[in-house]
Amino acid sequence: MNLMRFNRPELWPSPLDQLTNLRREIDRLFEAPLSDFSGDFEFFNAWSPALDLYEDRDNLIVRTELPGMKKEDIDVSIHEGTLTISGEHKSDKSSEEVETSRSERFFGRFQRSFMLPKPVEFSNAKATYQDGILTVTLPKTEESKPKQIEVKVN
Repeated sequence: MNLMRFNRPELWPSPLDQLTNLRREIDRLFEAPLSDFSGDFEFFNAWSPALDLYEDRDNLIVRTELPGMKKEDIDVSIHEGTLTISGEHKSDKSSEEVETSRSERFFGRFQRSFMLPKPVEFSNAKATYQDGILTVTLPKTEESKPKQIEVKVN
């Protein structure tokens, strides 16, 4: 007969902790076969900020969450219909001088690129950064704006 020690429910890991542990194990399994190859596997540890793309009659609007960053550390560019948002999230110098018990925030370089769904006038594009949200407003070209067609009665 096997005896198991009873753990009180308040000592059981939370569902979030269980998912975090599961993700860590899956990551470990996928990285293990690759450990034999030399090279930089920064791809597996990269961070990609959350992004929303909206459209109104005249503009494409992109909102990206970049909490805790300085505007000087953010780059936005458009090339051949592809919008690229990149930058570097720098760590605090003060946190490097202390022993860390848990670290879940990402620090380092990131890049997010995607094709725009419609042609834009990139020369009139605007980017603003406030409260950790980067908003890029891209005016549509006249050809890509919706047109109203008048219906005539014969």
